[in-house]
Amino acid sequence: MTSSAEGSGQTRLSGNAGAMKCNNELPMWVPTVLGLAAIYNLAWGVWVVAAPQTLFAWAGMSPLQYPSIWQCVGMIVGVYGVGYAIAATNPYRHWPIVLVGLLGKICGPIGFVAAAMQGDLPWRFGATLITNDLIWWLPFGVILYFAFRFNSDTSRQAEPLCLQKALNEPRSQRGATLAELSQRQPTLVVFLRHGGCTFCRQTLADLGEQRRALEAEGVTLAIVHMGRPMDGTMMLQRYGLECIHQFSDPHCLIYKAFGLERGRLSQLISTTVVKRAIPAFLAGHGVGKLAGDGFRMPGVFVLVDGQIRVTHTAATAAERPDYLQIVQELDCELVHA
Repeated sequence: MTSSAEGSGQTRLSGNAGAMKCNNELPMWVPTVLGLAAIYNLAWGVWVVAAPQTLFAWAGMSPLQYPSIWQCVGMIVGVYGVGYAIAATNPYRHWPIVLVGLLGKICGPIGFVAAAMQGDLPWRFGATLITNDLIWWLPFGVILYFAFRFNSDTSRQAEPLCLQKALNEPRSQRGATLAELSQRQPTLVVFLRHGGCTFCRQTLADLGEQRRALEAEGVTLAIVHMGRPMDGTMMLQRYGLECIHQFSDPHCLIYKAFGLERGRLSQLISTTVVKRAIPAFLAGHGVGKLAGDGFRMPGVFVLVDGQIRVTHTAATAAERPDYLQIVQELDCELVHA
C-alpha cells in the first residue's frame, strides 16, 4: 500500500519486520584501482629518475640545467606509489593516503594552468596531466566516499540487536520499552535523521503540530534518535516534545533492528532532496553539525501489542510522511480485521 504522504515512500501493513543486512563490503575494483595507481606511480618515478630530460625534449623545452631536481620529483612520485600499494591492502583504514594523493592530483593541474598562462610552461606539457592526475579524480573521490561511509557507520561499534530485543530492552527516558508502550495502546514510532539534518528538524516541527491530533486518535508517540539522552531532550524541547517517550540510539542498533538501512547517495543527495531542502531551510529549520550517522535513513512504524503493524520506509532523506494518514491506515485494518 503506497502512502500519499509527500516523498512517495512505501507504507505497508505487516505482522513483523525483518532487519535487512547492511552491506559495507569493499567493491572489488577499489584495491585494483589503487594497485594500478601504485604501479603507474612507481613506473613514472623510475622513468623520470632514469631519463630526466626525455619529457622536456618531447615538450619542445630547453634541456634542464639541474636534472637532479626533476629526478627528486620522480622519487616523490614513486614514493606515492608505495603509499597507494599500502592503501590497496585496506582502503577503509588507509584512506588518508588516498586523500593526500587526490589533493596532489587536484593541485598539480591548478599549478600547471597558472604556469602555462604566464608562459612558464608550454601547454603541450599539460598532456601529462591526463594520466598523472585527471583520470584518477573520479575513482579516488569515490574511494574516499566509500571510506567515509564505512568509517562513519556507528552501528559497527556495538553488538547488533534483533527485533525482539529492540522492542523489549531499550528504555525511554521515562522507563518504558517500545513493547510495553504498544501493549497499552497503539504506538507511532518515528525514527529521526541525524540531529543536524534539516529534515530531522522539519520532522520534529511536524510532530509538534500533529501531536494533539495523534493523541486524539488514541496513539502514543515515541521518537528514536541518534543522540545522547540529554541531547535528545534538548532537541525535542524546542518543539514542545520533551515529554514524549524518546529512545537514545547512538549506535543505530534499534534502527537496524527495524530494518532501517543506510541510504544510497541518490537517496541522500539528489535534485528532489535539494528542492525539498530549500523550503525547509527557509522555514527556519536550518542545518547543524552532523550528530549521528549521516547515511542512516528515517522511518515510521506503528506498533500494536508488541508487533509491527504498519511500516513506512522513506524513499529519500527528504521524506515528509503524513503521520495521521499512517495511523488511519492502521485504524482501517483493525476495523476490517
